[in-house]
Amino acid sequence: MGVQTAGALQIVDLRSIDPCAIDPLLAEETAEWRSLLDWDFSKFAALVRRQMEAGRLNGAALLDRGEVAGCGYLGIENAKGLIVDLYIRSAWRKGAIEELLFRVLLNTLIATARVCRIESQLMLPIAVTESPVRSTVSYYVRSYLRLLMTRSVDDPPSRNRAPPAQTFQIESWRESLHDSAAAVLAAAHVGHIDCRISEQYQTVAGAARLLANIVHLQIADTFCGSASFVAIDRLTASPVGLVLASFVADGVGHITELCVTPEAQGAGLGYELLRQSIAALRQAGADRVTLTVTAENRTAVDFYLRSGFREARRFQAYVWERG
Repeated sequence: MGVQTAGALQIVDLRSIDPCAIDPLLAEETAEWRSLLDWDFSKFAALVRRQMEAGRLNGAALLDRGEVAGCGYLGIENAKGLIVDLYIRSAWRKGAIEELLFRVLLNTLIATARVCRIESQLMLPIAVTESPVRSTVSYYVRSYLRLLMTRSVDDPPSRNRAPPAQTFQIESWRESLHDSAAAVLAAAHVGHIDCRISEQYQTVAGAARLLANIVHLQIADTFCGSASFVAIDRLTASPVGLVLASFVADGVGHITELCVTPEAQGAGLGYELLRQSIAALRQAGADRVTLTVTAENRTAVDFYLRSGFREARRFQAYVWERG
């Protein structure tokens, strides 16, 4: 990535700058994640700093007379490129600066021959509306509106129907359920809009990698096994539903995954999994719970609204595919 200029600004390879130079940006981004998203960004910020010091972090930095005004980080998994994060400091949020940095990151990945697909979910760029900020790149990058939703645990969801206990048995998460839970995750997402956003939902192997990341990687959150459950069909002894939960900050739980296979839907199982997870998060110290959902998935959005969640913020997911 060569040096690019935009007026007085320069966009340079992230590896060309002193790691200390991004400390003010990381501090500002950490504060904004907490105030706007109720999320503790400090673990991820510390990882970024360590990777910078080791010279292993790919991406671009936006410089204004030597000061870091913005950063974006890249990753590659097999044939998939990731724009992991993009952040512009508040004093420089004007014009099309954010879009310019996004384009540089995108084009860097497109120029990588083995990259056939690019994904990105950027939760903290400047306010996103139904028409994406980056409208000028949307002709070859598909965008999907996503919602961050939140609710208090002070009034946990009550059973609005008889529990589905006669047919299903709900068990606490355990590692031995990993493979069958991956099959549930993939089966529940066949033809689902989220398959377009993340290729990991498209296969059982991809779902297994996603589960492993949620349970073990814990870069920006902490998995909460006590608030994660698997629903088992008593007749077939097969898992048919799943809820996974994490803590994303002190007192803030997050529903990472909630899904039910098509044959088990309509019996209130998803609601019961959510109810039990929220109750367990409350017991573990949460006073509020968040989740994310694709806005186009109106069935899920309406379900969460009925379950006491409200919209807290909008952001975009982006997908590019070669050819």
